[in-house]
Amino acid sequence: MEVKTILNEAEVGMKRALDHAHIDLSKIRTGRASVSMLDSVNVDYYGAMTPLSQVANISTPDATAIVVQPWEKTMLGPIEKAILAANLGMTPNNDGQIIRLSIPALTEERRREIAKQAKQIAEDSKVGVRNARRDAIDHLKKAEKEDHLSEDLRRDGEGSVQALTDKYIAEIDKVFAAKEKEILTV
Repeated sequence: MEVKTILNEAEVGMKRALDHAHIDLSKIRTGRASVSMLDSVNVDYYGAMTPLSQVANISTPDATAIVVQPWEKTMLGPIEKAILAANLGMTPNNDGQIIRLSIPALTEERRREIAKQAKQIAEDSKVGVRNARRDAIDHLKKAEKEDHLSEDLRRDGEGSVQALTDKYIAEIDKVFAAKEKEILTV
């Protein structure tokens, strides 16, 4: 295997870890309404479990509320049940036309707990980056043992892998710092 191929594979693995961090951190509740808070809600739509976003229009009219407007009025009940079953910490308010969800304010203690969750997600993503680095270095050593690669090329490759690792870990730290600031801001 060529050094360039090994580096490309490592970068793909590291990018996957960074994307995972972005997705998981976007799901964390910060006391501010976000449409992505309902991404995990599935509704029984005529016998098939369907994502809420496919049976209703979801919007955030302000920072403390989410409005769910089903495309069919008959779906109000199943949507309400699905939101309650998802255990999101929000009680749906059905007025016969739309469903309103109020986002309760977070206490300081709860904000700190959520920040710890976000830190754990960031750490898990860093582990993913480090695993990609380990795999790439193992591939480089294996290529050297099979006499396809010189020792100098292996060392250069390891240096490049470490540079990629540093870049992606710094990016994960940046994403986490922004999320932590958002969580702890009252």
